[in-house]
Amino acid sequence: MALPLMPKATAVWLVDNTALSFEQIAEFCGMHPLEIQGIADGDVSSSIIGADPTANGQITKEEITRCEEDEKARVKMTKDAHQYVKKKVKGARYTPVARRADKPDAIAWILKFQPELADSQIVKLVGTTKNTIEAVRDRSHWNTPNLRAKDPVMLGLCTQTHLDDAVRKAEKKKAAQA
Repeated sequence: MALPLMPKATAVWLVDNTALSFEQIAEFCGMHPLEIQGIADGDVSSSIIGADPTANGQITKEEITRCEEDEKARVKMTKDAHQYVKKKVKGARYTPVARRADKPDAIAWILKFQPELADSQIVKLVGTTKNTIEAVRDRSHWNTPNLRAKDPVMLGLCTQTHLDDAVRKAEKKKAAQA
């Protein structure tokens, strides 16, 4: 399924203006249900203005009504909307300067709580280098005394969905090798 044009803005609007379940909104927007719950609680994206997906033709009001009545129903994007949705582009992500210092803390958390992840997966999740991962692992990082293991999702360096996918792939690879 293609994702909406602005997933977080769409999720904000759907949370505020519909009775759809967190799971339905999460699936439609390509986000984790906990992120949707964070939006509903006001913890996540409080500064994002909601974007009405019915106004820009992504879904119809009838589709929303149908899915509100049946919690197991999946929200489907209109056929016309598929042509406007951009596919995710792989490549470097911009990390704000204020977040860059959090990367070693996120690496420490991943190494502690998700040791099955390969360095290449950590590089993609956090947006770091293998040298930094190695320095944190062998405690030769310049800021080792001040490192505190912090969840990369809470730091905003990756999404819970991406972290879960990486862990699932690592476990599947480990099971195939055994």
